[in-house]
Amino acid sequence: MSPAATDDRLREEVRLLGAQLGEVIRDEGGQALYDKIEAVRQASVAYHRDPASHPAKRLERLLTELDLDEAVGLAHGFAVFSLLANIAEDRAGKRRAQTQTLAALSPERARPDTMEGALARLAAAGKTPADARALLAEALISPVLTAHPSEVRRKSVIDRIAAVSDLLDACDAPGAESSVPACSPEAFRRGLRRQTVILWSTRLVRGAGLVVQDEIDTVVSFLERIFLKVAPEQLADWRRRLDAPDLQPFIRIGAWVGGDRDGNPNVNGETLSAAMATAARAVLRFYLDEVNALGSELSLSASLAQVTPELAALAGASDDDSPHRSDEPYRRALTEIYARLAETHQALTGMPAPRPARFAATPYPGPAEFRAELAILQSSLIASHGEAFADDRLAHLITAVDIFGFHMATLDLRQNSDVHERVVADLFRVAGVEADYSALDEEARIALLSGELASGRLLFNPYGTYAEETLKERAILQAAAVALERFGPQAIRTHIVSKTDAASDLLEVYLLLKEVGLYRPDAPGECPIQAAPLFETIDDLRAAKPTLERLLREPAAMAVARARGVQEVMIGYSDSNKDGSYLTSTWELHEASRALLDVTEAAGLRLQLFHGRGGAVGRGGGSSFAGVVSQPTGTVAGRIRITEQGEVIANKYGEPDVARRNLDALTAGTLIASLAPPPDDELTVRHGATASALSQASMNAYRRLVYETDGFVDYFRAATPIAELSELKIGSRPASRTASTAIEDLRAIPWVFSWSQSRVMLPGWFGFGSAVQGADLEELRVMARDWPFFRTLIQNMEMIMAKADMTIARRYATLVPDPALAVRIHGEIKAEFERTRDAVLAITGQDRLLGGQPELDRLIRLRMPYVEPLNHVQIELIRRRRAGDDDPRVREGILLAVNGVAAGLRNSG
Repeated sequence: MSPAATDDRLREEVRLLGAQLGEVIRDEGGQALYDKIEAVRQASVAYHRDPASHPAKRLERLLTELDLDEAVGLAHGFAVFSLLANIAEDRAGKRRAQTQTLAALSPERARPDTMEGALARLAAAGKTPADARALLAEALISPVLTAHPSEVRRKSVIDRIAAVSDLLDACDAPGAESSVPACSPEAFRRGLRRQTVILWSTRLVRGAGLVVQDEIDTVVSFLERIFLKVAPEQLADWRRRLDAPDLQPFIRIGAWVGGDRDGNPNVNGETLSAAMATAARAVLRFYLDEVNALGSELSLSASLAQVTPELAALAGASDDDSPHRSDEPYRRALTEIYARLAETHQALTGMPAPRPARFAATPYPGPAEFRAELAILQSSLIASHGEAFADDRLAHLITAVDIFGFHMATLDLRQNSDVHERVVADLFRVAGVEADYSALDEEARIALLSGELASGRLLFNPYGTYAEETLKERAILQAAAVALERFGPQAIRTHIVSKTDAASDLLEVYLLLKEVGLYRPDAPGECPIQAAPLFETIDDLRAAKPTLERLLREPAAMAVARARGVQEVMIGYSDSNKDGSYLTSTWELHEASRALLDVTEAAGLRLQLFHGRGGAVGRGGGSSFAGVVSQPTGTVAGRIRITEQGEVIANKYGEPDVARRNLDALTAGTLIASLAPPPDDELTVRHGATASALSQASMNAYRRLVYETDGFVDYFRAATPIAELSELKIGSRPASRTASTAIEDLRAIPWVFSWSQSRVMLPGWFGFGSAVQGADLEELRVMARDWPFFRTLIQNMEMIMAKADMTIARRYATLVPDPALAVRIHGEIKAEFERTRDAVLAITGQDRLLGGQPELDRLIRLRMPYVEPLNHVQIELIRRRRAGDDDPRVREGILLAVNGVAAGLRNSG
């Protein structure tokens, strides 16, 4: 299907879903609500075209005249439409992907973010499938699913979206209208109507604040519904394409929910245990269902089929005494496997298997033993009956076990370095080792920590009196030790240290791991958890090289790294952006990555970068493929981890086909960045001085506004919904690290999310326009043409600026109590927006933003008419709430508007 045809189908589908929703609104909400929604939509479009026009002025009157029920209904209607439009957009993406699959018959036409496109790019660089096999055999590509303080969608809504999408997908198949009962015209109409009514009648927002278990359940639902199916299929396809049947899993799904306690007082040892048990329950139930299905299928009789001695022995050891299966060795073996798996479910989750086993059995000590017994069945089938059994349901189950084990996703631990410092100080004080650890300088701290790490004694005294924080940290690490014992070494691999600015920050983690038996002085290389620094601010990124150098001079840290061959380092896109501007953050991350590579290479280690990206450009968002390919030369080398957060998880992994495209894009990007990278080193030498100067100028302009402008904090807190986001308890983690209102103490995620909601998108572009004033335009054009780093930066800015709207931002500015302050700061923001837009257009040679990305441009233009009314309703309801209207429906309406805007923008937080 051509791009034009795909666009036509998209518009048709949007109209279909919109018309269906309109019917439901009329029937369920009434004609008056429908008319009000349509009137506000038309006035919003007029306002967008000309805020001073007569039709636009009608918008203000319409909004102020809304009663609360109308306001909530209007917000609900537009929010539901945004969700339905996203379904149509995702399906259009599937069609484009299918077109690319057909193009793969001519690989040179395939996009580079696909399997065939990546292999074609490698071939053009002189690399072979054997090179790709060798790289992927040692690779780690890990999307890490995290909680999000601004995630607004309920799991029930995500499920309803999936139901609508599944119905549309089922009826897309050729001949479905006549062959699938649900797809006849009348049945399809009824089915779509039914799903739309359910979605319309489902609360889009939560009635109560989230707790950590809610976030665990949401993440596990994606693991269960999407990744358990998609990841094994992807691995099987890459094995076939590369002729590598024994290729080990290179996609490893990670998670933070339940182990990330940085700034979240609700995460503790119990939530960590709950996270592990919830994930194990999902994956084990999947295995139980698959084993049960295989038992129904593999009815081969010993009198009619040969079996290997190993299979005969496995069947013979089964306690299955049914006479009906006495001559069915595969079924007897599977009955025993099922019984062992059911006991494993009880042991690891504390709950019985949903379908009881026929008899008691010994639980599996780990997934390796389960896999080994499945492999006995597979080997017997292939040996006796050939390759028809080499790629079937059993093979897919074995692949799933290879990827997911019994733990499903590798859980990271994370805590702030300040907490570790206080806990270690408490341990030293009670043990009588050091009365004031916090007063020591860095070298004195390292000396003390190194001495303790070499000592066999423990510091904790069960009879001592400790701070509550100390006991809580010890409890979560004890829970981690139990999880590792029960689920194996893949269950937890890394402890990330936020706010790392010294080597002692990492050694403190090893000391705490020693206290729970995970770090042993006599075998430090056997420590199952590596402490990984997280460099977040601009200053931390600039100091990353000496910090890591000092850490790797310590025997404890070096022993753990040498045993793995890898030192992981996390780099933070969000806080560095909030600290210094998008351009500065991007450049400093680029330079820190190169510097960290020098350190690990000098130490004889591989570098594994963990990219703390979000959905918004201001948090490192944008194309994952482009982001990976534009990394500095040598910093990927087959190993990369990337956070996937909040609404981005639903957008990128909400549907199996979409998830598959994104996993393939990560894989393709990793292959190209590792085996056929652009000449980043050469381009950095050529243009690095220019990029560095632009970075500093951008940071100066950004900090003048954000940190040095009188009244800016007041403006931000009034002209964005940050106060409402903080009060409405959208996530389980507070929006701010402290009670302070300072920008420095605000978490980067709500900072970016608030600017996105108000359509300013400030973190994604501010400072660039000022930075390039007076720069050599021809050099900038060459940089954008030849240097993937700079080209990706420009493209991401274009995308986020296309979603910004200064006319809507001006209406948010009317929420500021001081009109003079509002005019002054909004004027500065708008002027910089215009400078940045003009600079981007001059560099790209385009006449409008996204002129070189027409597909994305069309998608954004399609969405905005339905997002903008939500902005206007949000402004009106915020105004009422701040004027003292504490009616719960005002809160509900604001949340609905937040939900709808986030859904429409897609990568807002």
